[in-house]
Amino acid sequence: MGGVDWPAMENEVRNWTFRDAGRLPAPLRLFNAVGRLVPGWPTLDPKAIAEKAIANTGLEDFGGDTWREGLEVLCDATLREANCHSFALMTQGGMYTNLLETRLRLVEWAKTHPEVGQQEIRRPFVILGLPRTGTTLLSHLLDLDPRSRSLKGWEPSALVPPPNLATYEEDPRLAETAKRGEALPKLMPPAPAMHPFGASLPTECVTLKALDFRSLQFETQVLAPSYGKWLEECDMRSAYAIHKLCLQTLQSTVPTDRWSLKTPNHLWALDALLETYPDARLIWTHRDPKKVIPSVASLNTAFYRTWSTRADPEAAGSEWANKLLLAVSRGIAHDEAQQGESWCHHLLYENLMKDPIEAVRGLYAHFGEELQPLHEKRMQVWMDTRPQETFGRHRYDMQDFGFTPDGIDEMFGDYRKRFGVPDETRD
Repeated sequence: MGGVDWPAMENEVRNWTFRDAGRLPAPLRLFNAVGRLVPGWPTLDPKAIAEKAIANTGLEDFGGDTWREGLEVLCDATLREANCHSFALMTQGGMYTNLLETRLRLVEWAKTHPEVGQQEIRRPFVILGLPRTGTTLLSHLLDLDPRSRSLKGWEPSALVPPPNLATYEEDPRLAETAKRGEALPKLMPPAPAMHPFGASLPTECVTLKALDFRSLQFETQVLAPSYGKWLEECDMRSAYAIHKLCLQTLQSTVPTDRWSLKTPNHLWALDALLETYPDARLIWTHRDPKKVIPSVASLNTAFYRTWSTRADPEAAGSEWANKLLLAVSRGIAHDEAQQGESWCHHLLYENLMKDPIEAVRGLYAHFGEELQPLHEKRMQVWMDTRPQETFGRHRYDMQDFGFTPDGIDEMFGDYRKRFGVPDETRD
């Protein structure tokens, strides 16, 4: 089988950059103007957020208080460092409240439905490469295996009651999530070109760890370095405990042989991941950091421009370069500790893009499985029919973020050398 040969687009494709973000609709600009006249409003008060979640649900058992410190650090960092406008603060506060409400309902559901705790999460596939390394494509391909199940975009907000098999494809919450998703391009026009979003598409399981407020998800929305520093050093076991409870809850009503999960956030916490899922089958995708780092900086700067009164591309670039360097450094340290044992499957972006089906075949072989004919046929049909660049192209210039090719090579030289990551800028 050949590589990805996407159908040509009939219309001219627009190029999007982070500079296309940040211009809010007129009503929201008016809201922010009014907010500037009221000092200290809206604000982020962790105690008030928790009390509102309790009042809205009528529940009080959070299943422990591990979420509390993360919420406090996040609220403080956002207020002090993120330069959020009034609409952003209101939106973030609403999101934090919704997360706590979901946690309350999840804990209550598990207490009243003992079958949830009996669910075993066996041998999940876990994709943990850096962003922009083919993880989205790979997650879509693995999702096409009838034996596997991915976390879909609508499910993190539909954990309780969990979707059931009889009405899964007609669950009204799927349509509600899709409807909410229509607002994103209005707030941030370049978003669909930068990263695929969709209620029925595989999504990152980083959203589940947000229920414990120990998640990289928050840092993709606001630049709050002190929260990022806290997250790098905190104990992640409680986040994986709630992550597992979410999967058990979903699996209790829609059974599956195994899950197929993905988020780069796993690289930061491999010990906690493997303590929770000791038989996980890990897949680390690799790509030239000169392609990865500027793209990640561009994507997140676009979000920061949407939610902030001012966003510094170079500050965002520096923050994410150091963050991703820490991720691969921890991955390398784990690799060294295995003393040559094959603890994960390493997959080069170049090979994935050259021949996706063969890449998946090799991945399965690494874990002692054969690629099933139906899965192979579904992947080929999906690649033949799914258009590329439907929403335009994501363009970026590394100089906007303070990067140079030599600078990135110097930072990530050990990583590239260890895993044989090719230089994508070579002639």
